[in-house]
Amino acid sequence: MGQTAHVSADVWTAAVTVVSALSFAAWLWLLLARGFFWRTDVRLPAREDPDVWPSVCVVVPARDEAAVLPASLPSLLAQDYPGRAEVFLVDDGSTDGTADLACELARRREGLPLTVDSPGEPPAGWTGKLWAVRHGIGLARAREPEYLLLTDADIAHAPDSLRRLVAAARTGGFDVVSQMARLRVESVWERLVVPAFVYFFAQLYPFRWIGGGRAGSDGTGRKGRTRTAAAAGGCVLLRADAAERARVPDAIRHAVIDDVALARAVKGVGGRVWLGLADGVDSVRPYPQLRDLWRMVSRSAYAQLRHNPLVLAGTVAGLALVYLVPPAAVVVGAATGGASALVPGAAAWLVMAGTYAPMLRYYRQPLWLAPLLPFTAFLYLLMTVDSAVRHYRGRGAAWKGRTYARPDAVPEEGRAA
Repeated sequence: MGQTAHVSADVWTAAVTVVSALSFAAWLWLLLARGFFWRTDVRLPAREDPDVWPSVCVVVPARDEAAVLPASLPSLLAQDYPGRAEVFLVDDGSTDGTADLACELARRREGLPLTVDSPGEPPAGWTGKLWAVRHGIGLARAREPEYLLLTDADIAHAPDSLRRLVAAARTGGFDVVSQMARLRVESVWERLVVPAFVYFFAQLYPFRWIGGGRAGSDGTGRKGRTRTAAAAGGCVLLRADAAERARVPDAIRHAVIDDVALARAVKGVGGRVWLGLADGVDSVRPYPQLRDLWRMVSRSAYAQLRHNPLVLAGTVAGLALVYLVPPAAVVVGAATGGASALVPGAAAWLVMAGTYAPMLRYYRQPLWLAPLLPFTAFLYLLMTVDSAVRHYRGRGAAWKGRTYARPDAVPEEGRAA
């Protein structure tokens, strides 16, 4: 019996050694071969002011956003833009007085002209947000703008935000210029979860790979990978003619992750897309409790995996290997005195923390949070599984009180987002 237990312990230790070595190898690949996703220096590319500033229409879909509008909408109306610009806020069936508040905020101050309208309920096959965006683009089309700025109702813009976006698009010849808004990090859970959210997004869609296009440049002089496409829905500057060529938003009307779908549609018709981290574009939406962040992630995580159970299984296994194995190997190695498991596990954990540190600095968070990334990754693993469970129970993804069980499902009212 004792010999059997000894053999079992040896087998267990050997298994931990193998998976810890695999985890370390995976982190070396992520560090060096995944587009340097962990760097945070991809900001708006070099730009020059155009001789003639093009016209821009700003489209803001809004559903029950009265709590955040006072901190966001005035920043749009106060844009210091030398050309012609106008804001269209599309009230998507709000019940909290969003439309009236938007009009009141516009009356209180001078600034860009504001139009508030409502599209009515979305037809089958449309997500509510994209139906609102479609209505806003339709209103804007009468002004014949050269660019459309699609921005969420919780996003606050610095006074020169629109000017900088347009200059970058013009200078670089981009059809889409998108900035990942800096999310709020004030509560304990926001500090723990939010920087990791952006870190994981960049790992999925390395910013340096997105900027490729006809010219193959990402705006930093490096060769781009043209098939990688993504955008951040809170701040997307889009050429109006590129939107027409890509049939946006009609071509992506059922997309839950609409920003990535938009970028793919534009790149699919030969457009050039740029995405980077923002300076002066901030989300004011609070996520004070874990349940708030949980809903934010789980509402669309399984859609990101295209509702494929095999992809889900692979994702869970990958998250476990990459993020959970290193600390487990350190614990096992320390407990058994086995350096063969401890050393690669510790090395993988060190590389993991090192790649996370730049994102923590970007969010002005203490670096001691970096070693806690495995715990945060475990939370994301649970959120992803929960997203799949919700899908198969018919609850589906959600946006502002509407749920979408399938890509072609009719939105159902009254469920929590």
